[in-house]
Amino acid sequence: MIFKKSTSQFGFTLVEIAIVLVIFGLLLAALITPLQAQRSIAAQHETEVALYDAKQAILGFAQANGRLPCPATNNATGVFPDDTGTANPNASGACVQSVGFLPATTLGLQPADAQGFAIDAWNNRIRYAVTTADTNAFTSNNAMNNLGISALAPDLRVCATSTAANCTATINLLNNAVAVIFSTGETGTVVAGGNDETANLNLDNIFVSHDAAATSAPNGEFDHIMVWISPFILYNAMIQAGQLH
Repeated sequence: MIFKKSTSQFGFTLVEIAIVLVIFGLLLAALITPLQAQRSIAAQHETEVALYDAKQAILGFAQANGRLPCPATNNATGVFPDDTGTANPNASGACVQSVGFLPATTLGLQPADAQGFAIDAWNNRIRYAVTTADTNAFTSNNAMNNLGISALAPDLRVCATSTAANCTATINLLNNAVAVIFSTGETGTVVAGGNDETANLNLDNIFVSHDAAATSAPNGEFDHIMVWISPFILYNAMIQAGQLH
């Protein structure tokens, strides 16, 4: 009896392998997308907690010192300590910049980067602005107490949009904040945001806060996260500490 050698081949064809790879890719994408979403949500929550802690630390500073801290700066002036996360100046009087970075070193906050600046969950430096109203009374020792609550007029404005018609006379969130603290979000300042993000970075006293928005939104992409301190929250904290009468 003569046996013929079988010529049959066992294995996958290129088409079958391609189909398997496509299916594997789809399954992997289905797993990765929820994981990325969970990480984004966790980072946002972590940043919100950091901003709340910063707000409490600033109020605690005011209770202890009778004034608000100045922002930290990252420009070399040659006069004050820069790039250290320290309030600039770390003393009574006018701030070198009214809009800068949260002074983590001065406030004893963590997490911070290698230079001592407070950072959010995406390792971006947290921004901080303080009012310069009443000839810098809010950052000067005992000046708020000397003027009296009724005479104080803080002027930081927080709006729901940067559109001029909605962010001038018709303030829709707050027109007398004493301080604003915010994160530039997951995209940071690397990716150019929309008009509302630009309004938060132009170093004036007007800020915008609202829910996250895509690039297709009327004012463009927005993922900043913001908190602020109203004057009455500050005054009550200082009254409790005996710093304001």
